Amino acid sequence: FVVLGSFMSKNMEVLGGLPNVAVRMNALAKEGILFTNFYANSFRPDRGLVSIFSGYPGQPNTSIMKFTRKAQNLPSIPRSLKKAGYDLQYYYGGDADFTNMRSYLVGAGIVNIVSDQDFPEKDQTGKWGVPDHVVFSKLNTDLQQEQREPFMKIFQTLSSHEPFDVPFHKLENPYLNSVAYTDSCLGVFIDQFKKTKWWKNSIVVLLPDHAMHFPQNLDQRAVDRYKIPLLIVGGAVRFPKQIDTYASQIDIAATLLSQLKISHNEFTFSKNIMNPASPHFGYFTFKNGFGMVNAQNEYVYDYESKSVFVNTGTKDANKKRAEAFLQTLYDDLEKR
Repeated sequence: FVVLGSFMSKNMEVLGGLPNVAVRMNALAKEGILFTNFYANSFRPDRGLVSIFSGYPGQPNTSIMKFTRKAQNLPSIPRSLKKAGYDLQYYYGGDADFTNMRSYLVGAGIVNIVSDQDFPEKDQTGKWGVPDHVVFSKLNTDLQQEQREPFMKIFQTLSSHEPFDVPFHKLENPYLNSVAYTDSCLGVFIDQFKKTKWWKNSIVVLLPDHAMHFPQNLDQRAVDRYKIPLLIVGGAVRFPKQIDTYASQIDIAATLLSQLKISHNEFTFSKNIMNPASPHFGYFTFKNGFGMVNAQNEYVYDYESKSVFVNTGTKDANKKRAEAFLQTLYDDLEKR
């Protein structure tokens, strides 16, 4: 897994976004499985990581990661894979204790965590810690060694978060330039990983923790604020494919574990994107609001203004579904 900080669909031309930004991701889309109607469940890293790895939706005004006991009760992809014999490792160039992240990761079964403290001080040149190219280099070096198989490695990037202080100058806009930098680092990593013996039996899952507020005039409640890429590449991918089914980060758990023939019954909110019998929708929350989108209806409600912000297509088709989903989420949160 490569969790790409603050990436969004607008960074990829193949998804109708800007050209010349995430050029390596754009090229990789031609050789992998690209999901074109995919959404982040929230707007912050702590909520995004839990959505990705535990299939648990982000909440509008709190974060389950801050409640250690509750977070440790969550299922997770790493824990499910660990039970199946996978060796786990996490890479992050920043502070692994930020927003209780280490506690969550250890609860998910990951004890081998590489973070800022594992790098010399001279490499800690960014506000958040070690720049992405240095951490990618360590990951590549580690992959040259023998590994316990099977393995799952997670790399959470950080350079494309504010203040976007990257050792790279290609684009005028600081955010877009930082995305182009991390994308270039990703490209180098993939090129080198392809040369290892692991590539042919591996998949690399590429997706953001959340999207970015870009451009500045984009409303925080806008549907585009939450649209992100999900791309799966690797030697184990049988053939390139584009999947237009509506889904969000919480659906990765059920989808991936189904492909591996591992039970996903614990993941209450996750659904298999490839199962035609599943309801297909993207769901996201923001401060004081929520949204549900599918081919039928885009519905966004703002509690602060007590008004519907978006209601396109078949009016109100997702209204009751979205309200019920959020109520079920809070009921579940209370019980954990």
